[in-house]
Amino acid sequence: MSPEDLAAKHPYLYHVTDSRNLPGIKRYGLLPTSSLLSKYEVPCADRAEIERRRRPDSVTLTQPDYGTAIITDNAPLSETKLMNCLDDGLSPGDWLALLNQRFFFWPDEKSREGFLNARINWERDRLVLVLDTLSVARRHGEQMELSAINSGSTLRRPARRGLCTFTPLLRHDYATWRRLRGKLDHIREVAVVGGVDRVDDHLIEHYVAPGRAL
Repeated sequence: MSPEDLAAKHPYLYHVTDSRNLPGIKRYGLLPTSSLLSKYEVPCADRAEIERRRRPDSVTLTQPDYGTAIITDNAPLSETKLMNCLDDGLSPGDWLALLNQRFFFWPDEKSREGFLNARINWERDRLVLVLDTLSVARRHGEQMELSAINSGSTLRRPARRGLCTFTPLLRHDYATWRRLRGKLDHIREVAVVGGVDRVDDHLIEHYVAPGRAL
């Protein structure tokens, strides 16, 4: 799928994160967890716990030169459920490591709102970033991947997942991608391996979605 084709279907990419992350994002870009851990020189033992295990809560990284970065929890994942839905011989730790190498976007407002309205986010102020799809895809198209599932959740009936879950953007056109998956899937996530640099080049707007009392 070309950058233009993706942008025609999904003109905007949305990311939701901790509101305290904006200064670091503006300065260093949108970095996946693995890149943040390297940048902040997190020790190997702590790194393995963050990268390869479920994070029930957000993780705060602090470094004098870089300031503070908040790594979002992955509470919607269950390692027990992952064991029953992984293909290709992957362990839950392998899957979590794959996720942490990627930076994820919601491709539409419905998915964004679904995430914001999830119970776990009700009491949190969340920063919402809106990026221009075409701009991101033209610069990072070779790093971009598509997923037909919410790869970071095992709630309800978790879809099977494995090495083929993430399809490189440029590999197939949309019709071929849907046909190869064997059903009429839609794009649920857009991932960028290694993240997105120079965010201001792509950023349309950002705002804080306030939390609400339970």
